[in-house]
Parts: sequence; C-alpha cells; structure tokens
Amino acid sequence: MEVSPNNYCVIMAGGIGSRFWPMSKTSNPKQFLDIIGNGTTLIQQTFNRFLRICPSENILIVTNRIYKNLVLEQLPGVNKNQVLCEPIGRNTAPCIAYANYKILDVNPEANIVVAPSDHIILDENGFAETIFSGLKAAKENDWLITLGIKPSRPDTGYGYIQYRSDEVSADDNRLKKVKTFTEKPELEKAISFLESGDFLWNSGIFIWSLSSINTAFNKYLSEVDKVFKGGIRSYNTTDEDKFINEAYSACQNISIDYGIMEKAENVYVLASDFGWSDLGTWGSLYNFREKDENRNSIIGNNVMAYDSSNCIVNVPKDKLVVLQGLTDYIVVESDNVLLVCKKEDEQKIKQFVSDVKNQKGEKYV
Repeated sequence: MEVSPNNYCVIMAGGIGSRFWPMSKTSNPKQFLDIIGNGTTLIQQTFNRFLRICPSENILIVTNRIYKNLVLEQLPGVNKNQVLCEPIGRNTAPCIAYANYKILDVNPEANIVVAPSDHIILDENGFAETIFSGLKAAKENDWLITLGIKPSRPDTGYGYIQYRSDEVSADDNRLKKVKTFTEKPELEKAISFLESGDFLWNSGIFIWSLSSINTAFNKYLSEVDKVFKGGIRSYNTTDEDKFINEAYSACQNISIDYGIMEKAENVYVLASDFGWSDLGTWGSLYNFREKDENRNSIIGNNVMAYDSSNCIVNVPKDKLVVLQGLTDYIVVESDNVLLVCKKEDEQKIKQFVSDVKNQKGEKYV
C-alpha cells in the first residue's frame, strides 16, 4: 500500500469531550488525554495511525485556537502551518471547508481522509487497508465516501447508515451506495435496523477527492463555500489568521452530515470492521479497559473495592479510595472534582456539566 504525496488527512480536534468530565475539561479535553492508560494520548494515536496513509506534512489538525500549543506539544513533528486554528466552534462543515481551501492552495489533486481525533481503532492493519481502498475509489470516482461500522448491538448512541445492496462497487463489494442516514434512534428502531441487515453505524470518518468535496460544497453549502473561498489569497500566508477570524464570525454552524452527506446523490458507505469505537462515553471506555476478577476497570494504585462489580474507576494514582457495595457505577476524580454516577445514567453527565458551570463556576468544567 503506497503512501502517495496526494494523500492528505484532516484530523478534527476541536471538541471539549464533556461526556468524559471531570477528566476531560475545557482546558484539557479528552483528545489530549491518555484516557486508555497505554502511555499515548488519543490525538497522538490518531496522528501515528495516519502516518501509514500519508506523509507527515500532509496531516492537518483543525482545533480551537486555545489548543494550538497542546497540539504542538503532543505532536512534536508537526509544524505550525499544519495546525488550523478555529476562533470559535462552528461544527464539522466549516472545519472541513477551511481545510479544503488550505489544501487546494498547495495540491488541487489531493485525496483526503477526514477523521475525529478521539476514536479507538484496535486493528490498525485493517484500518489502513480500508482507508487505502476508500482513497482508491475516491480518486477514480466522483464519490463522497463515509466509513460505516458493522453494528454489534442496537446502540442508540450512534447514527445509522442504510445502504443499497443493488448498487455496489465492482472493485470492492464493501462499498455500497447510501440509501438513508438516521440520527441516534430510539431502541426499538435500532433493533429493527440490526434485524434488517442493511444498516451500519456512522463512524464520522470520510474519504473523498478534493475536487468532489469542493463541488459538493458549492452545490449544497454554497454560503459556507463562499465564505472560505473569499480567502483564497490568504491561505498559507501571514494573512490567514486574520481572514479566518472574519470567516468564522460570518459562517453558519452546521455539520457535514446534515449539510452535504444527507443531501448529495453520490454518497457511498464503506462497510468496515476494524475494532472501532468513537469512545464517546465512560461506558464505551469500560469495554476497552482491562478488568479485575469482579469486572471492575480500575485506574489508580490505591483503590480497595469490596462487594463491588462492573464499575469503572479512574482516580489519581496515589489516592486511597475505598469502595463498598457499588455495582455498575462510574467513579472518577480529577483535580478538585469527584463524580459518582450510575453507568446506565451516563448520558446525564452533559447535563451535570452544564449545571455545574451555571451553579458552581467555570473553574470546575
């Protein structure tokens, strides 16, 4: 599998990761944490993964400007021009449009992978093979490709993609034309999706040629495209930051899924199975961590657990913590915050964060 100079990767690293509070905070969100406990942060794992796909200098990281120094500290091989700093969050479509025009300035023949910075991939070889197949298809066809994950359960936390079994790529039968997108469904609908056999989880990883995605922006998100096209003489110059500040203040907040992928006619899904998780919640992290004989996943050197099972515990390494009688709980301490929450109620954590911010102040979030 050849690493082509026309291969580019755009890593989206601007999120706050509030569902991993209190470990993930505004000042240091989850993509910059060693949340698995293997010695590398999520953004480092993502960057290293894409070194197999494209040259190091062809990897762009889009992040909030307050995280610029964190990116440069954690990815020492990256130069400042590879870090695209957003002044404010505007969702994924403006983020991708910015990267598109930055790349267009240096290589109009580019083929691009867009990926979040905080996903887990267990099968790195399988991932690379899948991405190369998608890049080949994107180069040879006017397709917008999204990676779909074979679902293992009727999860209500993921979006779903339905594909057409009668329109399949001749070169790779895992590539199928998309029929519908569905946002996070209710449980009954998710169960029916699995039973039908023609639905995949939406991974949020995209592959396309620069020309195809720019055509789609012009057709479906012309206002966003117009904003970023206005700076065509500013990219990769000293004027870029000034232009981007103006562009983001004028740009709508919209996702690439809603703005383009759900509307375009040339969207294909690449069915994938490489041990993926978007690592969106403490519960999803629990599935990847080692467990003791009582199915507790514990990070911390001085945790004593009695009559407790199926818990995920994340506390400072030297903190003495004694747990008794807990089953299926999340117990996390970070800085001056302690969270104790039922695993089944972890979707409430975002609300907890909002309440804490309003009632106790931003220093806790």
